[in-house]
Amino acid sequence: MKKSFLSLISLLWALSSYSQEIKETAFTSQIQDVTVFLSGAQVFEKAQGQLSAGESFILIKGLSPYVDEKSIQIKGQGNFTIQAVNKRLDFLSAKAFNEKVKALNDQILEIQRNRSLETARLQILEEKASLLQANKKLGGEQSGPSIAELRSALDFYDTELTKLKTEELQIQAKMQRENEEMDRLFNQIRAMQASENKSTSEIRIRVKAPASGSANLEINYLVANAGWYPKYDVRVKNVSSPLSLNYKAEVYQNTSVDWKNVKLRFSNANPNQSGQAPNLEKWELNYARLSLIQVPNTQPFSGSVSGMVVDSQDGSPLPGVSILVTGTTLGTVTDLDGRYNLAIPSSGENLFFSLIGFKPVEQPIRSRSSINVSLIPDNSTLSEVVVTGSNTRQKGAIPMRQAPVAERGDSKEMEAPPLLTTFVENQTTVEIEVAEPYSIKSNGEKTLVDLKSYDIPAIYRYSAIPKLDKDAFLIAEISDWNQYSLLEGESNLYFEDGFVGRSILNAAGLQDTLLISMGRDRSIVVQREKMEEFSKKRTIGSNITETRGYEITLRNNKSQAVTMKVEDQIPVSVNSTITVEAIELSSGKLNPQTGNVTWEITLAPGAQQKISLQYEVKYPKSERVILD
Repeated sequence: MKKSFLSLISLLWALSSYSQEIKETAFTSQIQDVTVFLSGAQVFEKAQGQLSAGESFILIKGLSPYVDEKSIQIKGQGNFTIQAVNKRLDFLSAKAFNEKVKALNDQILEIQRNRSLETARLQILEEKASLLQANKKLGGEQSGPSIAELRSALDFYDTELTKLKTEELQIQAKMQRENEEMDRLFNQIRAMQASENKSTSEIRIRVKAPASGSANLEINYLVANAGWYPKYDVRVKNVSSPLSLNYKAEVYQNTSVDWKNVKLRFSNANPNQSGQAPNLEKWELNYARLSLIQVPNTQPFSGSVSGMVVDSQDGSPLPGVSILVTGTTLGTVTDLDGRYNLAIPSSGENLFFSLIGFKPVEQPIRSRSSINVSLIPDNSTLSEVVVTGSNTRQKGAIPMRQAPVAERGDSKEMEAPPLLTTFVENQTTVEIEVAEPYSIKSNGEKTLVDLKSYDIPAIYRYSAIPKLDKDAFLIAEISDWNQYSLLEGESNLYFEDGFVGRSILNAAGLQDTLLISMGRDRSIVVQREKMEEFSKKRTIGSNITETRGYEITLRNNKSQAVTMKVEDQIPVSVNSTITVEAIELSSGKLNPQTGNVTWEITLAPGAQQKISLQYEVKYPKSERVILD
């Protein structure tokens, strides 16, 4: 057994010695293209260099530490064969990072040494002031000081105390500046450590060449801590003009490597999401008392959520935190102060907070308008992982892209030329290619990239539900909207050259017509009043009959005619002993299944119209119903 163990040690030593003899050559590489997914990004690099004959290692250095080792693909051009590919952390870069941190710490120590001297000087000044105060008594016990002695003493104390106080104030001001400088240095160190920029990574490619010569490599890989969210600016000049839609990408990347003058593509794919088709499990039906009932969210929140994300250890704000409404493409990232603000759809239930180097957190919304989160640092470290092997120059080729489809919906009137983009529709995804090179720094800040501008024909109408809200909402209806390859996203609304609020562009629906809410229009007045003369309760035999009446007043204060859809409701009975009958609907259309009453009304400029809603409810006098 001992002999076998020694043989194994000798073999490992021999292999190690052999590997150390293989020459390593660092190739220069540059990022050419980046495809940004909803979560993550695919980076395409090109590298070139000279190879010597025989076996050697090609090193591609300075890569992000968040490279997904399973995703690396290599394509080689030249007279050589790729034998294996490894990815590991570049600890030389880690050493350089640590040296930067050490330099900052040295500055902090120097400031702290100065502060010690300054504190000691303040103590000396305090003792001198105390000494002066203790010797203020002039003359002996029997006789007081002369006028000249008193004047001289006062001048002396004034001069000396002024010097002491002046120097004390100067030292305190200097210490205040040093405190601010130390805070800045500490924040800089925290920012460097929070971004996990402790090292870069490198790809080691083992190759074999029959002769020396040049080699070119095409490399692509997935990287984490990057992504994009669809955003929109929706502008309507007036209800006679087409809708102007500006499609944007809110990009964030904190990969530790800047993207300099790269060709950007934005994809609606999510490589982190499982591609496995689901299976339909058996549905076992049992008595209710033996079944587990999951209570749905009965109070969906429709509005916006804002808050702040901080480090749980020291409470410092965290920039670049990705915040996603789970199950949607709606999201944003925190700013430099760790703050965020995000519009939430009515179906939104949870927010997912994530940042590399911290444990992710999922928070239920529960009708809250403010959600603050503390992220706990994740102490797990990145480790070296073997990626793949036996990659030849015929394998691992970068897949070809399809030809671009024709551009549609270009805006004709532009104040400034936008970035040229092309929509590429693949088999299962859609990509948006930005024609001109773009640069995005790795600092966690969000960057807005204009993708496309459309002038879209739209039909405008107003919608009002006075029972729930006294304002009228402008709705833009867009047909054949699938041609624009839109995603569900947050939209800023502008009407008549003014900002009117934010909304959700629900491009994830199945409807043929896309409805975009353009916000409230204060120029249309809506009022709903209970009519007391029609709201009565009386007993007839064994039943109680209650009537309710409401009057809805609509007024158009705009300079052009408007079309409005007004909705109200009457109750729907679910008990055979309760009957509901509509008395007056002012020509409104009643849906018997839902109880909803709908009016389509056109109001001329300055016109006013009133509509009535009256209904009657009968039920046993031994029971009680709630109508108000």
